[in-house]
Amino acid sequence: MDGATTPARGRKRSEQTRLAILTAAYELTTEVGFPEVTVEGIAARAGSGKQTVYRWWPTKADVLLEALALKADLKISTADRGSFDAELDAFLRDSAALMAFPGVAPVLRSLMAEAQRDADFRRRFQDGFLSKRRAALETIVERAAVRGDKPADLTAGFTADLVFGLIWYRVLATDRLLDQADITAMRRLLNEHTGE
Repeated sequence: MDGATTPARGRKRSEQTRLAILTAAYELTTEVGFPEVTVEGIAARAGSGKQTVYRWWPTKADVLLEALALKADLKISTADRGSFDAELDAFLRDSAALMAFPGVAPVLRSLMAEAQRDADFRRRFQDGFLSKRRAALETIVERAAVRGDKPADLTAGFTADLVFGLIWYRVLATDRLLDQADITAMRRLLNEHTGE
């Protein structure tokens, strides 16, 4: 695990304090924007000390990263639903619902911007969020391969590139969220049999 999700030293984290800090970071970012958020502000909102935040996370971006990763883990299903199409549909619908949740798109933009500015944070962002989200979707494709209902020639990597390419394009370059027409089109595209 990386430093964004595991305390490096000191006392064991109180789960209640951890959740309060994660909530505070997310709420403050949606209210005032990432550049205006401070560790002091996060700590004050959470009712904890600044040193508690720094003991568990190296930067304010890492607090926000863990908050968003937790939301994604809780909200986006990879449960076995018996078919590739049903699991893909649930994943896309859950992803669309998370994108539509107040503040998520601006938080994603802020984290991606910070990842471009700070190479160390970029590695933590890739490991703590981007790679985990890809792995979640790739699990669905790999399960379909084992079950025998994966479309021919469809790879887990290509599926992730296509789905997350659309999601990140929408988040970074437009104000459009994923809608039902997008989900239907993506399902049709990914369910096409491209070989024998």
